Amino acid sequence: MAGEHGGGRRGGESRDPPAAPVRVLQSLRVKICEAKNLLPYPGPNKMRDCFCTVNLDQEEIFRTNVVEKSLNPFYGEDFYFEIPRMFHSLSFYIYDKSLLQRDLRIGKVAIKREELCRFYGKEPWFPLQPIDSNSEVQGKVHLELKLNELITDNGSVQQLMVHIVECEGLPLVNGQSCDPYASVSLVGPSRNDQKKTKVKKKTSNPQFNEKFYFEVTRSSSYTKKSQFQVEEEDIEKLEVRVDLWNNGNLAQDVFLGEIRIPVRVLRNDSSHQAWYWLLPKDNGSKSSKYDDLGSLRLSICYTEDYVLPSDCYCPLKTLMMKSPDIKPITASAAFILGEICRDKNDAILPLVRLLLHHQKLVLFVTTIAQLDLNDTQEANTIFRGNSLATRCMDETMKIVGNHYLKVTLKNVIDEICESPKPCEIDPNRLREGDSIDNHKDNLRYYVDKVFSCIVKSSMSCPTVMCDLFSSLRHMAVRHFPNDRHVQYSAVSSFVFLRFFAVAVVSPHIFHLRSHHPVSNYSYNVPEGGHTIFGR
Repeated sequence: MAGEHGGGRRGGESRDPPAAPVRVLQSLRVKICEAKNLLPYPGPNKMRDCFCTVNLDQEEIFRTNVVEKSLNPFYGEDFYFEIPRMFHSLSFYIYDKSLLQRDLRIGKVAIKREELCRFYGKEPWFPLQPIDSNSEVQGKVHLELKLNELITDNGSVQQLMVHIVECEGLPLVNGQSCDPYASVSLVGPSRNDQKKTKVKKKTSNPQFNEKFYFEVTRSSSYTKKSQFQVEEEDIEKLEVRVDLWNNGNLAQDVFLGEIRIPVRVLRNDSSHQAWYWLLPKDNGSKSSKYDDLGSLRLSICYTEDYVLPSDCYCPLKTLMMKSPDIKPITASAAFILGEICRDKNDAILPLVRLLLHHQKLVLFVTTIAQLDLNDTQEANTIFRGNSLATRCMDETMKIVGNHYLKVTLKNVIDEICESPKPCEIDPNRLREGDSIDNHKDNLRYYVDKVFSCIVKSSMSCPTVMCDLFSSLRHMAVRHFPNDRHVQYSAVSSFVFLRFFAVAVVSPHIFHLRSHHPVSNYSYNVPEGGHTIFGR
Protein backbone atom coordinates (compact mmCIF):
# COMPACT_ATOMS: atom_id res chain seq x y z
CA MET A 1 0.00 0.00 0.00
CA ALA A 2 1.05 3.56 -0.57
CA GLY A 3 0.83 4.46 3.08
CA GLU A 4 3.53 1.95 3.88
CA HIS A 5 6.12 3.99 2.00
CA GLY A 6 7.30 7.36 3.19
CA GLY A 7 7.23 8.83 -0.31
CA GLY A 8 3.94 7.28 -1.45
CA ARG A 9 0.66 8.97 -2.36
CA ARG A 10 -2.59 8.58 -0.44
CA GLY A 11 -5.83 6.98 -1.57
CA GLY A 12 -6.35 6.55 -5.30
CA GLU A 13 -3.81 9.12 -6.48
CA SER A 14 -1.66 7.84 -9.32
CA ARG A 15 2.08 7.40 -8.87
CA ASP A 16 4.70 9.04 -11.01
CA PRO A 17 6.03 6.58 -13.58
CA PRO A 18 9.53 5.30 -12.87
CA ALA A 19 12.30 7.35 -14.37
CA ALA A 20 13.34 6.03 -17.77
CA PRO A 21 16.96 4.90 -18.02
CA VAL A 22 19.53 7.21 -19.55
CA ARG A 23 21.99 5.57 -21.92
CA VAL A 24 25.57 6.70 -22.24
CA LEU A 25 27.05 6.54 -25.73
CA GLN A 26 30.83 6.82 -25.89
CA SER A 27 32.68 7.76 -29.05
CA LEU A 28 36.28 8.44 -29.92
CA ARG A 29 37.68 10.52 -32.75
CA VAL A 30 41.46 10.41 -33.02
CA LYS A 31 44.00 11.85 -35.40
CA ILE A 32 47.41 10.22 -35.22
CA CYS A 33 49.54 13.06 -36.53
CA GLU A 34 53.24 12.20 -36.31
CA ALA A 35 56.08 11.00 -34.11
CA LYS A 36 59.48 12.58 -33.66
CA ASN A 37 62.91 11.78 -32.24
CA LEU A 38 62.23 8.05 -31.94
CA LEU A 39 64.98 5.99 -30.33
CA PRO A 40 67.41 5.04 -33.14
CA TYR A 41 67.86 1.43 -34.13
CA PRO A 42 71.00 0.01 -32.41
CA GLY A 43 72.89 -0.78 -35.58
CA PRO A 44 74.69 0.88 -38.50
CA ASN A 45 71.32 1.83 -40.04
CA LYS A 46 69.65 3.95 -37.37
CA MET A 47 66.32 4.23 -39.18
CA ARG A 48 63.14 2.32 -38.25
CA ASP A 49 59.99 1.16 -40.08
CA CYS A 50 57.28 2.29 -37.67
CA PHE A 51 53.52 2.08 -37.30
CA CYS A 52 51.16 3.08 -34.50
CA THR A 53 48.26 1.18 -32.93
CA VAL A 54 45.31 2.47 -30.89
CA ASN A 55 44.32 0.26 -27.96
CA LEU A 56 41.24 0.38 -25.78
CA ASP A 57 42.59 -1.15 -22.58
CA GLN A 58 44.52 -4.08 -24.08
CA GLU A 59 42.37 -4.47 -27.22
CA GLU A 60 43.75 -3.11 -30.50
CA ILE A 61 41.08 -1.17 -32.39
CA PHE A 62 43.11 0.60 -35.08
CA ARG A 63 46.48 0.45 -36.82
CA THR A 64 48.18 2.99 -39.07
CA ASN A 65 50.31 2.43 -42.12
CA VAL A 66 54.00 1.58 -41.84
CA VAL A 67 56.33 4.51 -42.46
CA GLU A 68 59.70 3.24 -43.61
CA LYS A 69 63.17 4.42 -42.76
CA SER A 70 62.34 7.31 -40.46
CA LEU A 71 62.76 8.38 -36.86
CA ASN A 72 60.21 11.16 -37.43
CA PRO A 73 57.33 9.32 -39.15
CA PHE A 74 54.32 11.32 -40.36
CA TYR A 75 51.02 9.40 -40.23
CA GLY A 76 48.20 11.95 -40.59
CA GLU A 77 45.48 9.33 -40.13
CA ASP A 78 42.00 9.90 -38.70
CA PHE A 79 39.99 7.29 -36.85
CA TYR A 80 36.43 7.26 -35.50
CA PHE A 81 35.15 4.58 -33.15
CA GLU A 82 31.87 4.11 -31.28
CA ILE A 83 32.94 2.51 -28.01
CA PRO A 84 30.69 -0.43 -27.10
CA ARG A 85 31.78 -0.93 -23.48
CA MET A 86 33.29 0.73 -20.46
CA PHE A 87 37.06 1.01 -20.46
CA HIS A 88 39.84 2.22 -18.21
CA SER A 89 42.53 3.63 -20.48
CA LEU A 90 43.32 4.57 -24.07
CA SER A 91 46.81 3.66 -25.27
CA PHE A 92 48.91 4.33 -28.36
CA TYR A 93 51.84 2.02 -29.14
CA ILE A 94 54.67 2.75 -31.56
CA TYR A 95 56.02 -0.42 -33.19
CA ASP A 96 59.10 -1.09 -35.27
CA LYS A 97 57.96 -3.41 -38.08
CA SER A 98 59.93 -6.64 -38.51
CA LEU A 99 59.52 -8.99 -41.45
CA LEU A 100 61.22 -11.97 -39.80
CA GLN A 101 60.60 -11.51 -36.08
CA ARG A 102 57.89 -10.19 -33.82
CA ASP A 103 57.27 -6.46 -34.19
CA LEU A 104 59.20 -4.49 -31.55
CA ARG A 105 57.26 -2.11 -29.29
CA ILE A 106 59.28 1.10 -28.93
CA GLY A 107 57.10 3.08 -26.53
CA LYS A 108 53.56 4.01 -25.63
CA VAL A 109 51.24 6.83 -24.62
CA ALA A 110 48.64 5.75 -22.03
CA ILE A 111 45.78 8.02 -20.91
CA LYS A 112 43.17 7.14 -18.30
CA ARG A 113 39.55 7.53 -19.39
CA GLU A 114 38.80 10.22 -16.82
CA GLU A 115 41.72 12.33 -18.14
CA LEU A 116 40.77 12.25 -21.83
CA CYS A 117 38.57 15.35 -21.55
CA ARG A 118 41.66 17.46 -20.85
CA PHE A 119 42.85 17.00 -24.43
CA TYR A 120 39.59 17.66 -26.29
CA GLY A 121 40.18 20.00 -29.22
CA LYS A 122 43.94 20.09 -28.62
CA GLU A 123 46.86 18.56 -30.48
CA PRO A 124 49.69 18.16 -27.95
CA TRP A 125 52.93 16.20 -28.08
CA PHE A 126 52.97 13.23 -25.70
CA PRO A 127 56.30 11.75 -24.54
CA LEU A 128 56.58 8.03 -25.19
CA GLN A 129 56.76 5.88 -22.07
CA PRO A 130 58.71 2.62 -21.76
CA ILE A 131 56.84 -0.67 -22.12
CA ASP A 132 57.25 -3.48 -19.62
CA SER A 133 55.00 -6.55 -19.79
CA ASN A 134 54.82 -6.51 -15.98
CA SER A 135 53.45 -2.96 -16.06
CA GLU A 136 50.68 -3.55 -18.61
CA VAL A 137 47.94 -4.02 -16.03
CA GLN A 138 44.29 -3.05 -15.66
CA GLY A 139 41.27 -4.07 -13.63
CA LYS A 140 40.45 -4.34 -9.95
CA VAL A 141 39.97 -6.96 -7.23
CA HIS A 142 37.24 -7.22 -4.60
CA LEU A 143 38.88 -8.49 -1.42
CA GLU A 144 37.81 -9.19 2.17
CA LEU A 145 40.17 -9.68 5.12
CA LYS A 146 38.97 -10.96 8.46
CA LEU A 147 40.76 -11.81 11.68
CA ASN A 148 39.39 -14.77 13.63
CA GLU A 149 40.37 -16.13 17.04
CA LEU A 150 40.28 -19.88 17.49
CA ILE A 151 40.36 -21.32 21.01
CA THR A 152 42.05 -24.70 21.23
CA ASP A 153 43.07 -26.99 24.09
CA ASN A 154 46.54 -25.45 23.94
CA GLY A 155 45.43 -21.86 23.93
CA SER A 156 44.41 -19.32 21.30
CA VAL A 157 45.33 -19.13 17.61
CA GLN A 158 44.82 -16.01 15.54
CA GLN A 159 43.70 -16.87 12.01
CA LEU A 160 43.60 -14.52 9.01
CA MET A 161 40.89 -15.17 6.43
CA VAL A 162 41.46 -13.80 2.91
CA HIS A 163 38.34 -13.86 0.77
CA ILE A 164 38.91 -13.33 -2.97
CA VAL A 165 35.43 -12.31 -4.05
CA GLU A 166 35.73 -11.22 -7.70
CA CYS A 167 37.60 -9.17 -10.28
CA GLU A 168 36.46 -6.65 -12.88
CA GLY A 169 37.97 -5.29 -16.07
CA LEU A 170 40.88 -7.71 -16.53
CA PRO A 171 42.61 -7.22 -19.89
CA LEU A 172 42.21 -9.22 -23.06
CA VAL A 173 45.12 -11.54 -23.83
CA ASN A 174 45.92 -11.95 -27.53
CA GLY A 175 42.57 -10.37 -28.35
CA GLN A 176 40.53 -12.78 -26.24
CA SER A 177 39.15 -12.92 -22.71
CA CYS A 178 41.71 -14.34 -20.31
CA ASP A 179 41.70 -17.48 -18.15
CA PRO A 180 42.49 -15.81 -14.82
CA TYR A 181 43.45 -17.20 -11.44
CA ALA A 182 44.71 -15.54 -8.26
CA SER A 183 47.76 -16.36 -6.19
CA VAL A 184 47.27 -15.37 -2.53
CA SER A 185 50.28 -15.03 -0.23
CA LEU A 186 50.92 -13.98 3.36
CA VAL A 187 54.39 -12.48 3.32
CA GLY A 188 56.66 -11.62 6.26
CA PRO A 189 60.32 -11.59 7.29
CA SER A 190 60.42 -15.37 7.74
CA ARG A 191 57.37 -16.66 5.89
CA ASN A 192 55.82 -16.74 2.45
CA ASP A 193 52.70 -18.90 2.55
CA GLN A 194 51.06 -19.12 -0.87
CA LYS A 195 47.75 -20.50 -2.10
CA LYS A 196 45.88 -20.35 -5.41
CA THR A 197 42.31 -20.05 -6.62
CA LYS A 198 40.80 -22.15 -9.37
CA VAL A 199 41.19 -20.99 -12.97
CA LYS A 200 38.16 -19.23 -14.43
CA LYS A 201 37.74 -19.72 -18.18
CA LYS A 202 37.31 -16.97 -20.80
CA THR A 203 36.28 -14.03 -18.65
CA SER A 204 37.50 -10.55 -17.82
CA ASN A 205 35.19 -10.41 -14.77
CA PRO A 206 35.83 -13.67 -12.86
CA GLN A 207 33.75 -14.60 -9.84
CA PHE A 208 36.15 -16.47 -7.53
CA ASN A 209 34.39 -16.38 -4.15
CA GLU A 210 37.17 -18.45 -2.51
CA LYS A 211 38.43 -18.15 1.07
CA PHE A 212 41.93 -18.90 2.33
CA TYR A 213 43.09 -19.18 5.93
CA PHE A 214 46.52 -18.30 7.32
CA GLU A 215 47.73 -18.71 10.91
CA VAL A 216 48.98 -15.33 12.09
CA THR A 217 50.07 -15.89 15.72
CA ARG A 218 51.01 -19.03 17.60
CA SER A 219 49.19 -20.17 20.70
CA SER A 220 52.11 -18.98 22.85
CA SER A 221 51.32 -15.40 21.81
CA TYR A 222 47.98 -15.55 23.57
CA THR A 223 47.60 -13.44 26.72
CA LYS A 224 44.56 -12.55 28.83
CA LYS A 225 45.43 -8.89 28.41
CA SER A 226 44.91 -8.90 24.65
CA GLN A 227 42.56 -11.65 23.61
CA PHE A 228 41.64 -10.48 20.12
CA GLN A 229 44.53 -8.53 18.64
CA VAL A 230 47.49 -9.44 16.56
CA GLU A 231 50.68 -8.42 18.29
CA GLU A 232 51.95 -5.01 17.24
CA GLU A 233 55.23 -6.35 15.91
CA ASP A 234 53.46 -8.94 13.72
CA ILE A 235 51.09 -6.36 12.26
CA GLU A 236 53.93 -4.14 11.08
CA LYS A 237 55.78 -6.95 9.35
CA LEU A 238 53.08 -8.99 7.58
CA GLU A 239 51.28 -8.21 4.34
CA VAL A 240 48.78 -9.96 2.08
CA ARG A 241 49.78 -10.12 -1.56
CA VAL A 242 47.36 -11.07 -4.34
CA ASP A 243 48.77 -11.70 -7.84
CA LEU A 244 46.46 -12.15 -10.84
CA TRP A 245 47.65 -14.41 -13.64
CA ASN A 246 46.37 -15.63 -16.97
CA ASN A 247 46.66 -19.39 -17.19
CA GLY A 248 48.80 -20.13 -20.23
CA ASN A 249 48.09 -23.88 -20.34
CA LEU A 250 51.09 -25.03 -22.37
CA ALA A 251 52.56 -21.52 -22.64
CA GLN A 252 53.94 -19.36 -19.85
CA ASP A 253 51.41 -17.75 -17.52
CA VAL A 254 50.94 -14.00 -18.11
CA PHE A 255 51.08 -11.55 -15.21
CA LEU A 256 47.90 -9.42 -14.96
CA GLY A 257 48.64 -7.31 -11.87
CA GLU A 258 49.05 -7.41 -8.12
CA ILE A 259 47.92 -5.78 -4.88
CA ARG A 260 49.69 -5.64 -1.50
CA ILE A 261 47.79 -4.97 1.72
CA PRO A 262 49.51 -4.69 5.12
CA VAL A 263 47.80 -6.76 7.80
CA ARG A 264 47.87 -3.69 10.04
CA VAL A 265 44.66 -2.51 8.30
CA LEU A 266 43.00 -4.84 10.85
CA ARG A 267 44.57 -3.07 13.81
CA ASN A 268 41.37 -1.23 14.69
CA ASP A 269 38.82 -3.55 13.12
CA SER A 270 38.77 -7.33 12.77
CA SER A 271 37.19 -7.11 9.30
CA HIS A 272 38.16 -5.18 6.17
CA GLN A 273 36.49 -5.24 2.73
CA ALA A 274 37.31 -3.09 -0.34
CA TRP A 275 37.99 -2.92 -4.08
CA TYR A 276 41.64 -2.51 -5.06
CA TRP A 277 43.04 -1.44 -8.42
CA LEU A 278 45.64 -3.83 -9.76
CA LEU A 279 49.17 -2.41 -9.83
CA PRO A 280 52.31 -3.25 -11.82
CA LYS A 281 54.73 -5.75 -10.35
CA ASP A 282 56.94 -4.27 -7.62
CA ASN A 283 55.14 -0.95 -8.06
CA GLY A 284 57.34 1.98 -7.11
CA SER A 285 60.50 -0.05 -6.59
CA LYS A 286 62.04 0.82 -9.95
CA SER A 287 63.56 4.11 -10.95
CA SER A 288 61.33 6.36 -12.99
CA LYS A 289 64.27 7.48 -15.16
CA TYR A 290 64.43 6.12 -18.69
CA ASP A 291 65.90 6.96 -22.06
CA ASP A 292 64.12 9.53 -24.21
CA LEU A 293 62.04 7.32 -26.49
CA GLY A 294 60.57 10.14 -28.58
CA SER A 295 57.19 11.85 -28.77
CA LEU A 296 53.83 11.36 -30.46
CA ARG A 297 51.48 14.17 -31.56
CA LEU A 298 47.80 13.29 -31.20
CA SER A 299 44.39 14.90 -31.51
CA ILE A 300 41.95 13.12 -29.19
CA CYS A 301 38.22 13.88 -28.97
CA TYR A 302 36.45 11.58 -26.53
CA THR A 303 32.76 12.22 -25.92
CA GLU A 304 30.12 10.79 -23.63
CA ASP A 305 26.60 11.47 -24.87
CA TYR A 306 23.76 10.97 -22.42
CA VAL A 307 20.80 9.70 -24.42
CA LEU A 308 17.28 10.15 -23.07
CA PRO A 309 14.33 7.93 -24.06
CA SER A 310 13.17 8.43 -27.65
CA ASP A 311 9.97 10.25 -26.68
CA CYS A 312 12.02 13.13 -25.29
CA TYR A 313 13.34 13.87 -28.77
CA CYS A 314 10.03 13.96 -30.63
CA PRO A 315 9.83 17.80 -30.86
CA LEU A 316 13.44 18.03 -32.10
CA LYS A 317 12.86 15.19 -34.56
CA THR A 318 9.76 16.92 -35.95
CA LEU A 319 11.72 20.14 -36.35
CA MET A 320 14.54 18.37 -38.21
CA MET A 321 12.13 16.53 -40.48
CA LYS A 322 10.67 19.85 -41.68
CA SER A 323 14.12 21.18 -42.63
CA PRO A 324 14.17 20.10 -46.32
CA ASP A 325 10.95 22.09 -46.94
CA ILE A 326 12.03 25.31 -45.20
CA LYS A 327 12.62 28.35 -47.45
CA PRO A 328 15.35 29.51 -47.39
CA ILE A 329 17.18 26.34 -46.36
CA THR A 330 19.61 28.42 -44.28
CA ALA A 331 16.74 29.08 -41.84
CA SER A 332 16.10 25.37 -41.27
CA ALA A 333 16.95 23.68 -38.01
CA ALA A 334 19.15 21.07 -39.72
CA PHE A 335 21.27 23.68 -41.50
CA ILE A 336 21.67 25.81 -38.37
CA LEU A 337 22.63 22.75 -36.32
CA GLY A 338 25.28 21.78 -38.85
CA GLU A 339 26.73 25.27 -38.83
CA ILE A 340 26.86 26.00 -35.10
CA CYS A 341 28.34 22.72 -33.81
CA ARG A 342 31.98 23.09 -32.89
CA ASP A 343 32.68 19.64 -34.30
CA LYS A 344 30.43 19.29 -37.33
CA ASN A 345 30.74 15.51 -37.22
CA ASP A 346 28.69 15.54 -34.02
CA ALA A 347 25.74 16.95 -35.99
CA ILE A 348 26.19 15.57 -39.51
CA LEU A 349 26.24 11.84 -38.79
CA PRO A 350 22.99 11.68 -36.76
CA LEU A 351 21.36 14.19 -39.14
CA VAL A 352 22.18 12.06 -42.18
CA ARG A 353 20.92 8.91 -40.45
CA LEU A 354 17.65 10.58 -39.48
CA LEU A 355 16.87 12.08 -42.90
CA LEU A 356 18.02 8.93 -44.68
CA HIS A 357 15.69 6.78 -42.59
CA HIS A 358 12.71 9.03 -43.40
CA GLN A 359 13.62 9.38 -47.11
CA LYS A 360 14.20 13.14 -46.92
CA LEU A 361 17.96 13.14 -47.38
CA VAL A 362 18.12 13.62 -51.18
CA LEU A 363 16.01 16.78 -51.07
CA PHE A 364 17.99 18.26 -48.17
CA VAL A 365 21.43 17.55 -49.66
CA THR A 366 20.54 18.84 -53.13
CA THR A 367 19.11 22.01 -51.62
CA ILE A 368 22.20 22.83 -49.56
CA ALA A 369 24.44 21.76 -52.46
CA GLN A 370 22.85 24.57 -54.47
CA LEU A 371 24.35 26.98 -51.92
CA ASP A 372 27.80 25.61 -52.75
CA LEU A 373 27.13 26.01 -56.47
CA ASN A 374 26.06 29.62 -56.01
CA ASP A 375 29.52 30.37 -54.57
CA THR A 376 31.45 28.38 -57.21
CA GLN A 377 33.04 30.52 -59.95
CA GLU A 378 35.09 27.88 -61.78
CA ALA A 379 33.69 24.58 -63.03
CA ASN A 380 36.93 22.72 -62.22
CA THR A 381 36.53 23.49 -58.50
CA ILE A 382 32.96 22.23 -58.21
CA PHE A 383 32.17 20.49 -54.91
CA ARG A 384 35.81 20.56 -53.80
CA GLY A 385 35.18 22.38 -50.51
CA ASN A 386 34.54 21.02 -47.03
CA SER A 387 31.00 22.31 -46.65
CA LEU A 388 27.88 20.98 -44.95
CA ALA A 389 26.71 19.56 -48.29
CA THR A 390 29.95 17.73 -49.11
CA ARG A 391 30.25 16.32 -45.60
CA CYS A 392 26.67 15.09 -45.69
CA MET A 393 27.52 13.38 -48.99
CA ASP A 394 30.62 11.80 -47.44
CA GLU A 395 28.63 10.34 -44.55
CA THR A 396 25.86 9.17 -46.88
CA MET A 397 28.31 7.28 -49.07
CA LYS A 398 29.93 5.66 -46.03
CA ILE A 399 26.53 4.50 -44.73
CA VAL A 400 24.79 3.29 -47.89
CA GLY A 401 27.85 2.52 -50.03
CA ASN A 402 29.75 0.10 -47.82
CA HIS A 403 28.30 -3.05 -49.37
CA TYR A 404 28.66 -1.53 -52.84
CA LEU A 405 32.37 -1.01 -52.22
CA LYS A 406 32.86 -4.58 -51.06
CA VAL A 407 31.08 -5.99 -54.10
CA THR A 408 33.05 -3.72 -56.42
CA LEU A 409 36.58 -3.53 -55.03
CA LYS A 410 37.24 -6.06 -52.29
CA ASN A 411 38.46 -8.86 -54.57
CA VAL A 412 40.91 -6.69 -56.47
CA ILE A 413 42.17 -4.99 -53.28
CA ASP A 414 42.69 -8.41 -51.67
CA GLU A 415 44.73 -9.45 -54.72
CA ILE A 416 46.87 -6.32 -54.53
CA CYS A 417 47.49 -6.62 -50.79
CA GLU A 418 48.09 -10.37 -50.64
CA SER A 419 50.26 -10.68 -53.77
CA PRO A 420 51.77 -7.21 -54.11
CA LYS A 421 53.81 -6.19 -57.11
CA PRO A 422 56.20 -3.21 -56.86
CA CYS A 423 54.66 -0.02 -58.30
CA GLU A 424 57.14 2.69 -57.30
CA ILE A 425 57.85 4.93 -60.31
CA ASP A 426 59.69 7.80 -58.62
CA PRO A 427 63.35 7.39 -59.78
CA ASN A 428 64.59 8.86 -56.49
CA ARG A 429 62.83 6.16 -54.49
CA LEU A 430 63.72 3.07 -56.51
CA ARG A 431 65.78 0.37 -54.87
CA GLU A 432 68.91 -1.13 -56.34
CA GLY A 433 68.03 -3.53 -59.14
CA ASP A 434 64.47 -2.22 -59.62
CA SER A 435 63.17 -1.73 -63.14
CA ILE A 436 61.03 1.36 -63.55
CA ASP A 437 59.48 -0.07 -66.73
CA ASN A 438 58.33 -3.19 -64.87
CA HIS A 439 56.94 -1.02 -62.10
CA LYS A 440 55.00 1.07 -64.64
CA ASP A 441 53.52 -2.10 -66.11
CA ASN A 442 52.50 -3.31 -62.65
CA LEU A 443 50.93 0.03 -61.81
CA ARG A 444 49.06 0.18 -65.13
CA TYR A 445 47.78 -3.37 -64.61
CA TYR A 446 46.41 -2.53 -61.14
CA VAL A 447 44.88 0.80 -62.21
CA ASP A 448 43.19 -0.76 -65.25
CA LYS A 449 41.78 -3.56 -63.12
CA VAL A 450 40.42 -1.19 -60.46
CA PHE A 451 38.97 1.16 -63.08
CA SER A 452 37.34 -1.73 -64.95
CA CYS A 453 35.68 -2.95 -61.73
CA ILE A 454 34.31 0.54 -61.06
CA VAL A 455 32.98 1.04 -64.61
CA LYS A 456 31.15 -2.30 -64.54
CA SER A 457 29.55 -1.61 -61.15
CA SER A 458 26.83 0.84 -62.18
CA MET A 459 24.00 -1.66 -61.61
CA SER A 460 25.20 -2.21 -58.01
CA CYS A 461 25.30 1.47 -57.04
CA PRO A 462 22.76 2.17 -54.25
CA THR A 463 19.59 4.00 -55.30
CA VAL A 464 20.16 6.86 -52.87
CA MET A 465 23.60 7.55 -54.33
CA CYS A 466 22.23 7.40 -57.87
CA ASP A 467 19.47 9.88 -57.01
CA LEU A 468 21.94 12.28 -55.41
CA PHE A 469 24.40 12.07 -58.33
CA SER A 470 21.59 12.64 -60.83
CA SER A 471 20.41 15.75 -59.00
CA LEU A 472 23.94 17.13 -58.65
CA ARG A 473 24.65 16.53 -62.34
CA HIS A 474 21.55 18.44 -63.50
CA MET A 475 22.26 21.30 -61.06
CA ALA A 476 25.84 21.60 -62.35
CA VAL A 477 24.71 21.70 -65.98
CA ARG A 478 22.23 24.49 -65.21
CA HIS A 479 24.90 26.49 -63.36
CA PHE A 480 27.64 26.00 -66.02
CA PRO A 481 25.64 25.57 -69.28
CA ASN A 482 28.68 26.16 -71.51
CA ASP A 483 30.92 23.54 -69.90
CA ARG A 484 30.21 20.12 -71.41
CA HIS A 485 32.43 18.31 -68.89
CA VAL A 486 30.87 19.64 -65.71
CA GLN A 487 28.14 16.98 -65.69
CA TYR A 488 30.90 14.42 -65.15
CA SER A 489 33.14 16.38 -62.77
CA ALA A 490 30.18 17.15 -60.50
CA VAL A 491 29.71 13.43 -59.92
CA SER A 492 33.38 12.40 -60.00
CA SER A 493 34.13 14.96 -57.27
CA PHE A 494 32.24 12.63 -54.96
CA VAL A 495 32.25 9.13 -56.38
CA PHE A 496 35.95 9.10 -57.25
CA LEU A 497 37.72 11.65 -55.04
CA ARG A 498 35.66 11.06 -51.88
CA PHE A 499 34.58 7.44 -52.28
CA PHE A 500 36.54 5.07 -54.50
CA ALA A 501 39.88 6.88 -54.09
CA VAL A 502 39.55 6.87 -50.28
CA ALA A 503 38.74 3.15 -50.35
CA VAL A 504 41.82 2.43 -52.47
CA VAL A 505 44.16 4.61 -50.38
CA SER A 506 42.82 3.40 -47.00
CA PRO A 507 40.75 0.23 -47.46
CA HIS A 508 40.60 -0.36 -43.71
CA ILE A 509 38.37 2.72 -43.27
CA PHE A 510 35.59 0.95 -45.21
CA HIS A 511 36.41 -2.45 -43.64
CA LEU A 512 37.74 -3.80 -46.94
CA ARG A 513 40.88 -4.83 -45.05
CA SER A 514 41.37 -5.33 -41.31
CA HIS A 515 44.49 -3.14 -41.19
CA HIS A 516 46.33 -0.65 -43.31
CA PRO A 517 47.94 -2.62 -46.17
CA VAL A 518 51.62 -3.33 -45.67
CA SER A 519 54.03 -4.83 -48.16
CA ASN A 520 57.72 -4.96 -48.94
CA TYR A 521 57.11 -1.99 -51.21
CA SER A 522 55.36 0.40 -48.84
CA TYR A 523 56.94 3.85 -48.94
CA ASN A 524 56.98 6.89 -46.75
CA VAL A 525 54.58 9.45 -48.25
CA PRO A 526 54.83 12.51 -45.98
CA GLU A 527 51.52 14.18 -46.79
CA GLY A 528 49.34 11.63 -48.53
CA GLY A 529 49.87 8.54 -46.42
CA HIS A 530 50.34 5.06 -47.90
CA THR A 531 48.30 3.60 -50.70
CA ILE A 532 48.19 0.02 -51.85
CA PHE A 533 50.11 1.18 -54.92
CA GLY A 534 53.02 2.73 -52.98
CA ARG A 535 53.21 6.44 -53.55
